[in-house]
Amino acid sequence: MRFPPRRDHQREFWRLIRAGCLVAEAAACLGLSETAGRVWFRQAGGMPPLSLVEPVRTRCLNIGEREQILAGITGGQSVRAIAAGIERAPSTVSRELAANMRHKYTRKPGSPGGPRTRPWDYSPHRAQTRADAEAARPKVAKLAGHDRLRAEVQDRLSEEHSPEQISARLEVDFPNDPEMRVSHETIYQSLYVQGRGALRRDLTVRLRTGRALRRPRRQGGQRRGRITGMVNISERPPEIEDRAVPGHWEGDLITGTENKTAIGTLVERMTGFTLLLHLPGTGPGNHGADAVAEAMITAISLLPETLKKTLTWDQGIEMSNHIAIAAATELDIYFCDPHSPWQRGTNENTNGLLRQYFPKGTDLAIYAPDYLEHVARKLNNRPRKRLDWRTPAEALDKLLSEPFHPPGVALTG
Repeated sequence: MRFPPRRDHQREFWRLIRAGCLVAEAAACLGLSETAGRVWFRQAGGMPPLSLVEPVRTRCLNIGEREQILAGITGGQSVRAIAAGIERAPSTVSRELAANMRHKYTRKPGSPGGPRTRPWDYSPHRAQTRADAEAARPKVAKLAGHDRLRAEVQDRLSEEHSPEQISARLEVDFPNDPEMRVSHETIYQSLYVQGRGALRRDLTVRLRTGRALRRPRRQGGQRRGRITGMVNISERPPEIEDRAVPGHWEGDLITGTENKTAIGTLVERMTGFTLLLHLPGTGPGNHGADAVAEAMITAISLLPETLKKTLTWDQGIEMSNHIAIAAATELDIYFCDPHSPWQRGTNENTNGLLRQYFPKGTDLAIYAPDYLEHVARKLNNRPRKRLDWRTPAEALDKLLSEPFHPPGVALTG
């Protein structure tokens, strides 16, 4: 019978990983090969299993106590003396030895503490491994045993909703059905952990992958030109910060290979509603000041007046025509401090989401305007935590269909 790895070894492996060790280093510390370490890491989906939570003292013996039992046997101690040393009942030690020794543990009659009549064959490692295997209580994963719930989760993953969004939105959409509940951790484990694959593995490509290792950077000595007549973000009205009033936008460009192609992004701060600006062609001219101004004026002109208040951008030279944009759109335009992307955090977060559709280092000129509209719809129909799991499209629709009353304004009737 082949037993699984000891849990105490796996716990130590994940402690080392959490401390910043590489897989190969953590494996070497435990006397394992790099291949074995990578197998453990891959089988757990890159996260320590919940079954490896640090144990409290229980009725079950641990590896340290089993090693003390071995020391007691080697020293010829009685079962009671061994039990007293590990603060366990003598019956616990007796059962341990009976289960894991081929010979009954006895000493020479009339010779307390003397050598045993037959050689001992107790192994703490073998006993611990067997105990871990017998303690396992495998059960069917929740998503594997609930067809309706699994189908719903798979459909939403196909729409690029995150596991956290799916988990929260199920409670909203099925408030009276407790069977339609699943945690985001369960969804992740069903996708990644070997042996719990209740969900189709190909759905992992629908998840947000995070940042790429390579990021575009300016070459040495290259500096951005200063924009004439710009108004710093420090002069922006402070009430914009709390997202209580609609019509305040943040914007930026996401760029492709060698910064030769780009797509403009605009995000409304209150609802998170996103607009994408098509900037066709390649080379610096395709996302220069004139191209950006034309695309932005076209997009903003389609918005209702209640959504035209301010725009916050970084100090990129693509906004050199900001005065013309402000005049055509009736927006007040503010510029962030240099190297301060957090000053337009809503837009930065959205740009990260967009990289799922427009990976870094690719040619963004290949995407047609209708595809940009498709991606914007995808993003605007994702439930958001800060909107109480409503979508930006739902939040905007509610905003435009109901009279808006600014906070602090008394209503009369």
